[in-house]
Amino acid sequence: MPIRLSPTFVLVVINMVVYVYTSLLGNNFVYTSSGVLTVYGQYNYAVLHGGWWWQLFTAMFVHVNIVHVFSNMFFLLIFGLRAEELFTDTEYYLVYIASGLLGNFLSLLYPLNVRSAGASGAIFGLFGAVIIYLRKMVERSVLGAVLFAFMFFLITLSVDTNVYAHLGGLVAGLILGYWLAKARKLQFTYKLSY
Repeated sequence: MPIRLSPTFVLVVINMVVYVYTSLLGNNFVYTSSGVLTVYGQYNYAVLHGGWWWQLFTAMFVHVNIVHVFSNMFFLLIFGLRAEELFTDTEYYLVYIASGLLGNFLSLLYPLNVRSAGASGAIFGLFGAVIIYLRKMVERSVLGAVLFAFMFFLITLSVDTNVYAHLGGLVAGLILGYWLAKARKLQFTYKLSY
């Protein structure tokens, strides 16, 4: 029987390995250099005018400094471990990647000279998916979950926050969590009827 790797563990390891790699490239373990962020993070000019669309993906695993990566990994552990209890590995990765991509896509609304990076859009997606999934599965109004999600979104805002990444990730997570709960309930109802 194959050994199952926890998606949360896999993502934490990937994020930490990428941080070490980018730190070595920039010769600095405290801050990621702007040159490294330009290539591996999301540099809006390069995406929109250079065709570097792959940065929408890579930016999910790059962090701007050591506090950034450790705080994101802390929240990934909190929300990720809970998501593992609710979703299959495929569903988990779908929520994480889709949320990160939507958040980074919305980040293109920032000016062309902006460089951004971080896993927080993807992590917000896991958070949103978990809370709305739980509400929907117990037949409670999802409005409470949406309000709670947006309150959490508002209290996490600060000067250096990528608002679009957080918002896009959260919206993607809420939609996917709702959809997964609805699909699971339909599947359960179908099985009961036969």
